[in-house]
Amino acid sequence: MYVPKESQPKQGGTAAKGRDGEKGGKRKIVAQNKKARHDYAIIDTFEAGLVLMGTEVKSLREGRTSLTDGFVQIDGGEAWLHNAHIPEYHQGSWTNHSARRKRKLLLHREEIDKLEAKAQETGHTIVPLALYFRDGRAKAEIALARGKKEYDKRQTLREKQDRRESDRAIAAAKRRQRGQ
Repeated sequence: MYVPKESQPKQGGTAAKGRDGEKGGKRKIVAQNKKARHDYAIIDTFEAGLVLMGTEVKSLREGRTSLTDGFVQIDGGEAWLHNAHIPEYHQGSWTNHSARRKRKLLLHREEIDKLEAKAQETGHTIVPLALYFRDGRAKAEIALARGKKEYDKRQTLREKQDRRESDRAIAAAKRRQRGQ
């Protein structure tokens, strides 16, 4: 069926912009590291590009990846993602990649210098929080983080549980009020 050009929806404009008018489109999240948010207090986050092989991109698009043991290290002025598990592409042949190889992160020089200076402080580390696609390009959200003590983790869980219970109580009160 022919549709005249005037009646076709326009592309681009504000709809193409992401959250809050930010440059780039929507994020299609492939993997998240929920354990990192539990084990570390996040100080600052950065978005980094990833240097990947073709089979790694195809495997990422299938969504089979894990960041649980991953960490970022700065070597020779370059940021590297270690221990991120991107499984081999099942239809790949001799061109397949190794699942836990180190992968280069693409960051601005100022960001790398800032991360390197902060990571050398006691108790600070750089952890990956998420892998996602933005406008067809693979990106990693990394964070400068400080390790939590065991009592901090328990306190966070307690606060989360208290907030959940109060939300349930408020919802139940609203249901009872509507019922009268």
